[in-house]
Amino acid sequence: MSENTNYGKAWEGGDKPFAASYGKLMMWFFLITDTLTFSAFLAAYGFSRFKYPEVWPVPEDVFTHFPFLHGEHPLLFVALMTFILIMSSVTMVLAVNYGHKMQKNKVILWLSLTIVGGCLFLGSQAWEWGHFIHGDKGGVATKTEFVVHIAEGEKLSSVYKLMDIDKYSNDHILKYSGLKDLTEEMKEGFDVQNLEILIDKLKEKPQFNIRKANKEYLTNEQSIEYLNQHATKVMIGANLYENEYGHRLFADYFFFITGFHGFHVFSGVVLLIIILINVIKGTYEKRGHYEMVEKVGLYWHFVDLVWVFVFTFFYLV
Repeated sequence: MSENTNYGKAWEGGDKPFAASYGKLMMWFFLITDTLTFSAFLAAYGFSRFKYPEVWPVPEDVFTHFPFLHGEHPLLFVALMTFILIMSSVTMVLAVNYGHKMQKNKVILWLSLTIVGGCLFLGSQAWEWGHFIHGDKGGVATKTEFVVHIAEGEKLSSVYKLMDIDKYSNDHILKYSGLKDLTEEMKEGFDVQNLEILIDKLKEKPQFNIRKANKEYLTNEQSIEYLNQHATKVMIGANLYENEYGHRLFADYFFFITGFHGFHVFSGVVLLIIILINVIKGTYEKRGHYEMVEKVGLYWHFVDLVWVFVFTFFYLV
């Protein structure tokens, strides 16, 4: 190659690669690094799931709730959340499109609808978290399994139903104590009491039995014997330390992955509100372009795309 090769203006600086501004490039760099973070979360989740296949909860058995509806509706509410977020991505596309056309009023309309979609998603996620934390079935911790469940025939039944526990109580243990403040020793004592009550209920109702973590069903007599030998306490709800639905790591990943994504959605809503205020004030009209709307749009589409992967790998697979 000749030493006199002319490289044009590429070495003089000031060029815009692919005709993209500095702000757009930095947004893409941020999204790439964030993609790696979410990929790590989902890869760790996949590793844990396939490490404990027999005791890992099945999402369609866990997320069966739907607001104001009775009965089981597997993943229906999560599908609704996904639909809301995808539709907010559509409204974001329209806001960017009308920004290119310098149509301020339509940008305001579609940005506002995007913000509404984001808020609806966050509200839905908060409801899902609350339901997951308070629980809806109940489980029994044992020495040999992570969690076993009370089953009636082939359908999972609720420990609440069998024990007549109010599932909306702030502290289920207090139902049997009548106290507001309990020491750890007292709580352990009431856990044992709950277990004794559960075993007595099983003796009264022979149609109920135990479903083990590996999906094996025991007869009523076997269930009572199994609980007497192996059960340690009744577990209601889920947190970072215990999980009524199965393996504790399932709850850990649920909180970290959906919580991390929810933080991104919340951040996106805040950014969209700021952009909307600037649009109303005419800031971008004065600049002569709506590139800031497009940059936040890139972030919003990324958040939507990540949720599609979370929905697929966490809830469906």
